[in-house]
Amino acid sequence: MPTLPLSLEKLIAGVMFAGMRVGGLMAFAPFFGSDSISLPVKAGFTVAVTALLYPVYAGLGIATNLTGWIRVAGGEAVIGLLLGLTLQFLLDGAGLAGQIMGIQTGFSLVSILDPQTQADTPVFSALHQIAVLLIFLRLNVHHWLLRGLAASFSYLPPGGGGVNFAVAGTLLRAAAAIWLVGVQIAAPIVAATLLCDVALGFLGKASPQLPVMFFGVSIKSLLGLVILASSLALWPQIWEHKFALALGLGERLLHLTR
Repeated sequence: MPTLPLSLEKLIAGVMFAGMRVGGLMAFAPFFGSDSISLPVKAGFTVAVTALLYPVYAGLGIATNLTGWIRVAGGEAVIGLLLGLTLQFLLDGAGLAGQIMGIQTGFSLVSILDPQTQADTPVFSALHQIAVLLIFLRLNVHHWLLRGLAASFSYLPPGGGGVNFAVAGTLLRAAAAIWLVGVQIAAPIVAATLLCDVALGFLGKASPQLPVMFFGVSIKSLLGLVILASSLALWPQIWEHKFALALGLGERLLHLTR
């Protein structure tokens, strides 16, 4: 029985282009792109996922000239970036919500070293990002993300997509989720602390001898912690809905790249 000759050039091209897509996802997606995971571990996981997905993208026709290689490699990296950023925007929104809450409750005066960014971060911001990341893992969103990555090779083979104005515009609009999510999550504490400021203002006017500024920060801090603790039970449902929207947006971006 005759056997088809193995084309080493096509084999290397397929593995490299698939690795670019997988690597783009691993660099920007939540949890996978965390700075807490060492680069050798990320590289090993990228190679393992690329090898596991080889039956999906093997045998696909890929341009092998120099211009085609550069175009396809850039497109594959962008596709992985798009799949990862749609979910990373939500974690950035959670961090923004924490910063808003910290300012409103006085916790912004204290900062810690965030293991995700290796920078000084307000306590509430780090708390929100860690809580959302735990919900991300508890809901197995990373499993759905990997399934979507595997399905993307069947829907959009290497070399079949590219960046256009529709993709760029949709991604920029998706970035607005950082501000939208931040304001939505922080809204209850912002409203409560605002009412507290108004009440303390009237109290200070009614009794000027009372040290309103002295105990006002403590009251707002305690109020913020109580509201945050009472709202945490609703977070899994809220973030499950937002993660589902983000995954749907990633699928829409893949449609636009064709």
